[in-house]
Parts: sequence; C-alpha cells; structure tokens
Amino acid sequence: MLKGKRIGLGITASHCTYDQLLPMIASLQKEGAIVVPIITHSVLHAATRFGTGEEWIKRIEEATGEKVVASIVEAEPFGPSNPLDCMVISPLTGNSMSRFANAATDSPVLMAAKATLRNGKPVVLGISTNDALGLNGMNLMKLLNMKHVFFIPFGQDDCIKKPNSLISDFSLLPATVASAIDSKQLQPLLIIHNNA
Repeated sequence: MLKGKRIGLGITASHCTYDQLLPMIASLQKEGAIVVPIITHSVLHAATRFGTGEEWIKRIEEATGEKVVASIVEAEPFGPSNPLDCMVISPLTGNSMSRFANAATDSPVLMAAKATLRNGKPVVLGISTNDALGLNGMNLMKLLNMKHVFFIPFGQDDCIKKPNSLISDFSLLPATVASAIDSKQLQPLLIIHNNA
C-alpha cells in the first residue's frame, strides 16, 4: 500500500523503544516504502544502556540502505527540492513533541517535519513520553488539532506506575501512514495496551 513512497523516519531520543526501530523500518519496507532515516542530535551523541549512537546509526543505515540524515542542513532540502511523501517521527519524545508543537526547528527531525508540512504532506507522530498527560498535555492537544498531522494510535502503557505516560502501538505504523497519505486519521486513535 506504500509502494514507491518516500517516507522520512525521524528518530528522537526515546532510547528504551529503540528495539522497535528495526521492525518499524521493516514494516514500512514490506509495504513497498523507501525509508529515509533522520535523527536528532541526541540520538547521534547518546551512549546509554540501550547502545551508542554510533551503533544505532550503523544498524539503521544497514536496515534502510540509506545514509542517516543527521544535520539541519541535510534536512532542509526535504522542502520543495527533495520532498517526502510522508514524514514519520517515531519514537517522538515529550521534548521533541513540545518543540514541534511550538514551531521549533532546531533538530534535523523537526526541520524535516517542517519541510514536509510546507509541502502540504502529512506528518505522522508515534509518541513515547512519560508526560503526555502531564506538562505536555497542552502540546499533545495542539498537535491533535494541527492540519496534516496524524498520530499512530496510542494509549497508557502503565497507568498505575506512570499515569501521565503514553506510547503508540508501533505495529500500526504502516496503516497510519497509508491513512495519513489519504488525509485520514487511523481510528480508533485511543487504544488500550495489554500491559496498561
């Protein structure tokens, strides 16, 4: 359903969800998409118990067959000169969600998203944040009402220990992208996770 579509995959610093990155890439490719990886500065420089930026960049480039876009200068051409059919930011941290909702373009991922919106193309968000129902609630609501912005369906991942936390069901990424390209939000938007 995505054959020949160029999909930007923006990756932010939700390190605990990186084990789901390669399956997300594979799921888009299975539907025929060309996946263009784009990362934030924190992904590039991070070294956590989930791996180093260098390790993840190597794995992402091997999976996509594309060079990672890691600078704002490299991301800017996704405007009119080298457009994407859809930009996905997944995982989307609370920090990047806040900056995107308030029109900041201070990372390669956010610049690529701005360029995609400039072209009237969809931006799909796959949230993974501990404060979506807290301080970031107003930013989530802003983005839910923004033209050309769509969400991978999401829900609470641990409503007892992390009551403000939301995470998308990343297995719904291809279907969400296909719906977004058709200017529709995949429904239901709010889901119940098995471990919630």
